[in-house]
Amino acid sequence: MGKYGLFDLERQYAFHGAYHSNQVNTWIHMLFIWPIFFTFLVLFYFTPPLFDCPFQSCLGLVPNFGLPFTMTYVVYYVCLDRKAGSLAAFLCLFCWISASLLAKHLGFSLAWKVVLGVQLFCWTTQLIGHVVFEKRSPPLVENFAQALLMVPYFVLLEALQSFFGYEPYPGFNASVKARKDAEIQNLKDDKEKKIS
Repeated sequence: MGKYGLFDLERQYAFHGAYHSNQVNTWIHMLFIWPIFFTFLVLFYFTPPLFDCPFQSCLGLVPNFGLPFTMTYVVYYVCLDRKAGSLAAFLCLFCWISASLLAKHLGFSLAWKVVLGVQLFCWTTQLIGHVVFEKRSPPLVENFAQALLMVPYFVLLEALQSFFGYEPYPGFNASVKARKDAEIQNLKDDKEKKIS
């Protein structure tokens, strides 16, 4: 899909891997990406409802901006990979429901403070992971779509690969490794060109 190939899982995952090849940085992302996603949804709870919904009164779930935001992730992840994507989609829906319930319980005056604290802490750890351990800047500028949309799925995929040896299809890991190694070499070549 265009310049970034949003549905080319191998290409996008290899690009992600090239910027997350240090084990400490990878673990930092595994631990702190989903809290960033979750706390955005806490804030989205306080946006106006998009339409009236029967669940709003009995469960406290409001079809606000957080719902289409979440559904974008849900559909995208299932399109990327039926198995792990479905698990990621379930986690996104779970985050939307639990973030809504938490936001309703906290109220806006406390919720935004909690969100601010979590966001600052999580983003700071991400930067430390890239600057101190990865020794390169985060890929936000080069591929903003990936940073916004794909990284929650990618950290889940990394966990599934690490703990269960999961592959979306046979040969995926080997193909991604070859692409990742080529991408890392390109990054090194670019860095050398800038130095010289």
